[in-house]
Amino acid sequence: MPGLPIGPLELLLILAIALLILGPGKLPEVGASMGKTIREFRKASSDLQDAADLSPRPPASPSPPPTAQLHESSEAQDSVQADVPPRGTPSDPKGHAS
Repeated sequence: MPGLPIGPLELLLILAIALLILGPGKLPEVGASMGKTIREFRKASSDLQDAADLSPRPPASPSPPPTAQLHESSEAQDSVQADVPPRGTPSDPKGHAS
């Protein structure tokens, strides 16, 4: 098992203590129960991780459709062109520089 620093002697000692405490009749039941619990935990953990990977992330801010953006930029351009005098005409009708 990766991550557990248990050598063969430590494992043998743990099993001997478990045999003394639980007895030979109860030890297989406890082992099967522990194995089932570990399997269920691993399955739930992997299901949860899969669900987190598959869940869609909402966009940071909803963006308007491209046609609306094009329409808005067209309106802005028309507004700017209306405010700017055509070339060749003075902005001051009397020709005074500001």
